[in-house]
Amino acid sequence: MFPIRDHNPSGKTPYVTFALIVINVLVFLGYVSMDDWDLQRFFMTWGLVPARFTSGAGLETLFTSMFLHGGFLHLGGNMLFLWIYGDNLEEEMGHVGFLVFYLACGVAAGLAQALPDPASPIPMVGASGAIAGVMGGYLLMFPRAKVDVLFIFIIFFRIFAIPAWVVLGLWLAIQIFSGVSTPSDVGGVAYWAHVGGFVAGLVLTLPAWLRRGGQGYWQRTEGHPPHPETHFEASRSNVPLIRRRR
Repeated sequence: MFPIRDHNPSGKTPYVTFALIVINVLVFLGYVSMDDWDLQRFFMTWGLVPARFTSGAGLETLFTSMFLHGGFLHLGGNMLFLWIYGDNLEEEMGHVGFLVFYLACGVAAGLAQALPDPASPIPMVGASGAIAGVMGGYLLMFPRAKVDVLFIFIIFFRIFAIPAWVVLGLWLAIQIFSGVSTPSDVGGVAYWAHVGGFVAGLVLTLPAWLRRGGQGYWQRTEGHPPHPETHFEASRSNVPLIRRRR
């Protein structure tokens, strides 16, 4: 299940969203050719290592870690989510406001991952905590904006347009469940960073939502984007379905 686009067009050029994507890609290309040993040292230096951070060292890694990624799929997935949700929040918050919001969500995500297990020696890297904040803000501003989600069922696929509150709410539920069920000493996905970033995004978007009238804004827009949405024709698989004979 992959969100691939939303029906929420932006009326302004999202310069900060573009810049963040470019910076993340360029940083990744700068170290992707390192051998495993050098890459491990690089992540230990610039990634957020809870044991080092909570001892008072490496405070800058709260910021540097959110521009590092563990592989092409990690980078590509994060940049896709930033592209889908970032432009609309940037339009609502302004370029500078959105940049401050993005970095603040990334910091909150790092703290949410580091503080519950302050002795962990595992470095955290990735923009997903900051992007989770963008998703939280998007949920508050446009809960009923349609998001096209690609479902892959083994031999066929189908794109469904689903309200943002369903897509993002399901995503958040998966992060919470996975965070609770995954031992803290196991490396992998930083689920609590996702949850912390998402909650921070909700909270930090509240002022923008309240300035527009809060629940009155939802009533005026019915949770949809405050402008005409983009319409796409859903794609179907060309692979025929063969039903079992009885």
